[in-house]
Parts: sequence; structure tokens; C-alpha cells
Amino acid sequence: MRRDTDGHRGGRRTRRLFEYGELRLLILSMIAEQPRHGYELIKAIDARFDGAYTPSPGVIYPTLSWLEDMGYAQVEPDESGRKRARLTAEGAAFLAANRAAADDLLARKPLAFHRGNAPKEIVAAMDEIKIALRRRMAAEGADDTLIATLAAQLRDTARAIAGDTPDAPQDES
Repeated sequence: MRRDTDGHRGGRRTRRLFEYGELRLLILSMIAEQPRHGYELIKAIDARFDGAYTPSPGVIYPTLSWLEDMGYAQVEPDESGRKRARLTAEGAAFLAANRAAADDLLARKPLAFHRGNAPKEIVAAMDEIKIALRRRMAAEGADDTLIATLAAQLRDTARAIAGDTPDAPQDES
């Protein structure tokens, strides 16, 4: 299925697993763990994201070339003749400067809320919210005050789900 540059697939908007530049940082982090060739990176990324994302060779090899051009990676044939990428000093410095973002990427898991694999209870609750919004806006009219109120309630709910509210229990581990 064709996907345009805005993340649309078949007329529906999809959320990208990586934003611009994040895959480069992920690959750099992975070759910092150990030197790897392209196929190893494809398999390692697929495994890290539980099969939810498998980069194509058309993504991996140009990214490795970019990392090499920037001086962040050195790509050389190994004993078997396969080209293996390893981290350079410049790459290590770049990675150190972006350690928090790299750690976030390494800890990231694929979004579970694709309708096809989300828990039924979550899908039903999300549907209830959509229906309630549509009914309320249809009944009262979508004036600026109602829109602002509903948007604030949704943001508060999102923060509560994420655990970002002042009264949310704090993890003390």
C-alpha cells in the first residue's frame, strides 16, 4: 500500500515510529553496542521492536552511508568480505551529546494502539470518547468555548494516562 510523505496510508493517517533523524541515532546507538553489517541491523531493529518495524535495505544502507559521510561511522569489509559499520570517535561524541534521546529510542516499544492489535477494552473506551464528543458537539454546537473545554478535558485525560498529573503516583524505584 502506498504511503505518502505525511504518513498517510490508504487515506488514513498513520503515526511514524521514528521522527526525522531518529533512525540515524538508533543505528548509531546499535553500532556503538557492536559493529554490525546492514542485514544484522535490519534483524536487530526488527527484534527490538517485536516485528512492528522492519527497516528495508533501502532505508538502512543510505543511512549507513550518511553516518559514514558525517564521520560518525566507518564502514569496512570484515574477514568474510561483508561491510560492517563501526562507531568512530566523532560518532561516539555525537552519541554522547545525544545520549538521552538515544536511550529513549532504545527503550521505545512500538505503539500498541493500532486498531488491529490494541486490547478490545481500550478500543471500546476510545470509541466511547469519540461518540461522546460527537454527540456533545452536535447537541450544543461546536462553539469556541465548548471546543476549548473539551480539548482541555482531553489533554487532562491524556496527561493522567501518561502519569503526568501533579496528583499521579510517583515511581520511587
